[in-house]
Amino acid sequence: MSVHEYKVKTSSGFTANLEKYKGKVLLIVNTATKCGFTPQLEDLQKIQERYQEEGLQILGFPSNQFAEQEPREDGEITKFCAMNFGVNFPIFKKIDVRDQEADPLFTYLASQKPFQGFNMEHPTSKLLTSIINDRYPHYMEGDSIKWNFTKFLVDREGNVLERFESTTEPWDMDEDIQKALA
Repeated sequence: MSVHEYKVKTSSGFTANLEKYKGKVLLIVNTATKCGFTPQLEDLQKIQERYQEEGLQILGFPSNQFAEQEPREDGEITKFCAMNFGVNFPIFKKIDVRDQEADPLFTYLASQKPFQGFNMEHPTSKLLTSIINDRYPHYMEGDSIKWNFTKFLVDREGNVLERFESTTEPWDMDEDIQKALA
C-alpha cells in the first residue's frame, strides 16, 4: 500500500487521485486557519517554493476537529491561505483526520508513523499538552493525529518517511526534506 492509492476531494468537491503525485516527494499537512500554528503556512509556502523544482509538493488538508479552529467553508479556506500567507499549494476539502470519521488517508498516515511525542523545546508545547490533557484526553491515546499541523513526509514512491507534530516548525524539517529529494 502507498499514499498514491488514495483518492481525496478537492476544495471544489472533485475527486483527485493521489497517484498523480507519483514521482514527487510529498509533505501532507492537516491545517486550520484559526490555530496558533496557522503562521506555519507562511514557511510551508516558502519551502514549497524552494524545493518545487526538485520535486516537492505540499498538500494541505483542513480539519475542524481541534477546538473548532477551522470554521471556514472550503473555498474560503483556500482564499484565506492565499491572501494571508501566499499559499499556492493545493488545499483540499475539509476533512476529519482522527477518530471514527477520519479520512482513510490520515488513518493510513498515522498507522505508518506512530506518535513520538511533541517537541518539548517548542515554546507552546507545554500549553498544547495541557490543553489536550485537560479538554481532549482521548486525543493522546494511540497514534492518531493529536492537533492541527501534523506533517507527514512521503517519498517519491508513496511511502511515509517521517511524521512531524504541530510543534515541529517547517524549517526544522529541511534536512529530512533534502534527504527525501536526493
